[in-house]
Amino acid sequence: MIRFRLRQQTPATTHTRPIALEPLRLKAQHRPMRILDIDTESRPLHWITSDYMSQEITAMAWAWTDQPDDVTCYMLGDVDTPTMMGAFRAAYDQADMVTGHYITGHDLPLIQAMLTEYHLPLLSDTLVQDTKVHLVKRRGLSSSQENIAAMLLLEHDKVRMNQAKWRAANRLTPEGKDESRKRVIGDVQQHIEMRAKLLELGYVSRHVKWKGGASAQVEAYTP
Repeated sequence: MIRFRLRQQTPATTHTRPIALEPLRLKAQHRPMRILDIDTESRPLHWITSDYMSQEITAMAWAWTDQPDDVTCYMLGDVDTPTMMGAFRAAYDQADMVTGHYITGHDLPLIQAMLTEYHLPLLSDTLVQDTKVHLVKRRGLSSSQENIAAMLLLEHDKVRMNQAKWRAANRLTPEGKDESRKRVIGDVQQHIEMRAKLLELGYVSRHVKWKGGASAQVEAYTP
């Protein structure tokens, strides 16, 4: 038989004193989101099949949406690819959100490809607003940047290039690079205006999370 004995302990004497709590003032600071608008141009390098070709970036441009006239542009041939990628990465890492037209299906994955080819760190996850992929679902109307800009009667026109200009641009001739530079800068400036109008009209969703790793989704292109 097991017996238990309960022993009552005398509680220890405690000493308390009142504490006066003063109101605590917190100062919160808020700044607008830093939104980076980007665009790239690229050229084919070789065809693996009739439906698939490898590419490399020949021109990159970006600007903060609150500074549309201050566009940074890098051209292959003026600098090498690692230098171009490093300059872009410095701006990308400062951004709260990245925006552009079809950037989740083309520009960002292509930038990742350049980074992997040159053994550079990948882009990190970020908020994105893609004015093609995140545009309101429609049918019977083109969702290209050129056609949306025309529909919205924007001030900035698309810089058009014909076959001869594209061939010169892809060969990195001085004249071709000038045309490509004007186009990529023009696309950024036009897109900043277009995005603002789409937001005003409620035609594009605010933003989504883009994953920079292997789980990034690529949308199929339709004109």
